[in-house]
Amino acid sequence: MGGTSADLHHHESDIELTDAERTDTKLGASDSKAGNDVGLDSGTKSQAEAEGQHYVEVTMDIHRDSVALHSVKTVAAGVDMVEEEGDKLGLMGKRLEKKTTFGASVVQSAANRMKQLKRLASFSKPAPKHFERTKSAVGHALTGLKFISKTDGGAGWGEVEKQFNKLTATTGGYLPRALFAQCLGLNKESEAYAEKLFDTLARQRGIQGGSINKIQLKEFWDHISDQSFDTRLKTFFDMVDKDADGRITEEEIKEIICLSATANKLSNIQKQAEEYAALIMEELDPADTGYIMIDNLETLLLHEPEETTRGESKYLSQMLSQKLKSTFADSAIMRWCRDAKYFLLDNWQRSWVLALWIGVMLGLFAYKFVQYRRKAAYEVMGHCVCMAKGAAETLKLNMALILLPVCRNTITWLRNKTKLGVVVPLDDNINFHKVIAVAIAVAVAVHSIYHLTCDFPRLLHASDEKYKLMQPFFGDRPSDYWYFVKSWEGVTGIIIVVLMAIAFTLANPRFRRGRAKLPKPFNKFTGFNAFWYSHHLFVIVYALLVVHGIKLYLTKEWYKKTTWMYLAIPITIYALERLVRAFRSSIKSVRILKVTLYPGNVLSLKMSKPHGFSYKSGQYMFVNCAAVSPFEWHPFSITSAPDDDYLSVHIKILGDWTRSLKAKFTQACQQPLNGQSGLLRAECLKGDNSPSSFPKVLVDGPYGAPAQDYREYEVVLLVGLGIGATPMISILKDMVNNFKAIDEEEGIGGAKSPTRLSDFKTSRAYFYWVTREQGSFDWFKGVMNEVAEEDRRKVIELHSYCTSVYEEGDARSALIAMLQSLNHAKNGVDIVSGTRVMSHFAKPNWRSVYKRIALNHPDARVGVFYCGPSALTHELRQLALDFSHNTSTKYDFHKENF
Repeated sequence: MGGTSADLHHHESDIELTDAERTDTKLGASDSKAGNDVGLDSGTKSQAEAEGQHYVEVTMDIHRDSVALHSVKTVAAGVDMVEEEGDKLGLMGKRLEKKTTFGASVVQSAANRMKQLKRLASFSKPAPKHFERTKSAVGHALTGLKFISKTDGGAGWGEVEKQFNKLTATTGGYLPRALFAQCLGLNKESEAYAEKLFDTLARQRGIQGGSINKIQLKEFWDHISDQSFDTRLKTFFDMVDKDADGRITEEEIKEIICLSATANKLSNIQKQAEEYAALIMEELDPADTGYIMIDNLETLLLHEPEETTRGESKYLSQMLSQKLKSTFADSAIMRWCRDAKYFLLDNWQRSWVLALWIGVMLGLFAYKFVQYRRKAAYEVMGHCVCMAKGAAETLKLNMALILLPVCRNTITWLRNKTKLGVVVPLDDNINFHKVIAVAIAVAVAVHSIYHLTCDFPRLLHASDEKYKLMQPFFGDRPSDYWYFVKSWEGVTGIIIVVLMAIAFTLANPRFRRGRAKLPKPFNKFTGFNAFWYSHHLFVIVYALLVVHGIKLYLTKEWYKKTTWMYLAIPITIYALERLVRAFRSSIKSVRILKVTLYPGNVLSLKMSKPHGFSYKSGQYMFVNCAAVSPFEWHPFSITSAPDDDYLSVHIKILGDWTRSLKAKFTQACQQPLNGQSGLLRAECLKGDNSPSSFPKVLVDGPYGAPAQDYREYEVVLLVGLGIGATPMISILKDMVNNFKAIDEEEGIGGAKSPTRLSDFKTSRAYFYWVTREQGSFDWFKGVMNEVAEEDRRKVIELHSYCTSVYEEGDARSALIAMLQSLNHAKNGVDIVSGTRVMSHFAKPNWRSVYKRIALNHPDARVGVFYCGPSALTHELRQLALDFSHNTSTKYDFHKENF
């Protein structure tokens, strides 16, 4: 059971808790009372001590199909590292394909778990705070000094060689210093870092002239791929020590900080480089000699993080106390049945609604098809008229239904006042709106094509005897095709098709989000404004549709002309919705209290709260600014909490309307003071005397959103990407306010307020905010600090990720990580986010996030609320399904995309 140094620095367990391979073993509680003793004999112990290797003694209870951890001891050190009873956690693990006997499978599974134990045992108890060069410390330090991540183990030389040949085709086989970054595959921001690395490696080898050949490049590559800690440390030290005198001065540290900040797009750190350089000198040069040596840098790198991976050692024995179930490979039919069962369990609300909708459409189509099959028109036009009329009937239904999903006031009332949301997926209203639009497009196409290419030509070419059957409907025989086109039916039908085509095209995400690049002046047909105005062409479409439905060729009785009957109620509801918006926004006027323009092009508006404006955290409202457009209303999540005496929104400047809004408010606000650094701000705070120069703003709402239901869950996972953090910020503030209220009521011996706290079930929250730019953290810096300070119960776990910073383990972010640890330990402030919350680098490992929550909250129902671009939606939803199917923790996924 020996282990190498590579094994010792793996903090993440390889035991998966999800069904990644789609095989079948469940983990459950072991019911064994006694079993076999699995351990190490004294001979093995002596050998371990002689070789200086890290061994562990594992005592396990094996009984039938259960393996339970009894105790774990380190043999070489002679110190108990873990002394835990196997708690038999009921988690389902990675399934094992069993083709051997059951006894062999148990032995193999036990061996696998002991292998995991070997990797984890060294972090089960915190290490003493000294800086000896232990294997685990060196392993940790190595992960922080990978000069180019993909070179680990020497991999990737083939691609670098290929790039070298391409770049040196015209330079006689020599690679200039300026192209070193491009040859290694680094981005533009890392060019200065790559040149510094080039200079260091060239200086170590006495290479001059600023260019290298392929043999020298291979030497460079082998050097930066070297796994030796001493080699990496010396290279990193030499990169900082630019004058090669064996000493690092404060000025040299400042220079490398600026270099690292540039490579990681951390402009704020670059501005404070002098302050952070002094911090490092204070830590590593306590004697105030004015320089630090390589052993001082080694001390800092060998300092292991005080926290191991959260929850990993705590649940070590629980991971090993797993029930092993012998299974055989599922047949295709069994897999299909299992997948179908999971699909229905996860999508039963959508399934029955779609099934009902499709069933009604098929019924209407069949009814009209059979009806016209029995009419005289069938003798002349055949099945074409049946198909056209059947499609028209489904078109009338869907033109009525498509309005209902966008009646937001009605949906909000149903969500807040009724239990309909239990059986109807109200969160999918926009998706249902889009699905209905596709059905409308299909029905319009079928109806138009069969009329224009089949029915009308057959009428023109019908024999005199057959045409007599149609004469009561069409009059005398038409002389040409244009007779049908220029009629009321033809003109209205063609205009409807054209307007629908325009609206459908501009609603496509490529046009709506402005990703379609069109030449001038057609570029005005992209963006949200084009989408918004084109969608309102449907006012004309509905008017023409009613006319088209009245002027029918084959139906003369008014009560059989049913188009207006389909549309009457939905149009009335939608019209009332618009009237309510206009009336409500006019009486609920707001004053602008504060305007702030943040880095990352985000405009924050703080407004007075209209009387009677009651909302829930997670909801949104519509904002109108007549100075930009008197007709346009745009939705924005409310970032203030329900208990606040103001309303606030944070608006990302992306489209035409938001750019115009920013311009209007920037003109009305005070300009930044001369020499002001840090935030790019335009801030006004006028109280009740808001200047008349401020553009008038109207608000309408609130409207329901998925995140407002967070109170129904004891555990919530809140995920925001970029500006998608806005609804989550309101939720965090609301949670803090609710916990304060509960503490106050418990302090005076009172009970929960029936109106406010009776539906508040949340007792644990995990917040993950992922953003690209360091400046984005300024948007909610105050809220993050407030939550960190006011969360006395320690139930809200905050995580912020900056994806512009290279992942932990890259030398380009190594110095940033050192500074982060030092500054947070001394001042309690994170240098990346500027808050009390320690930020992480690169992107989160979402599988690990879900796994940790499943370990922390077995048998719980976790609400996952995501707001952001649709790119991450699939991964988070799939992980929620996987963990729900394969662990005792159930995840309910909710999303808002923009």
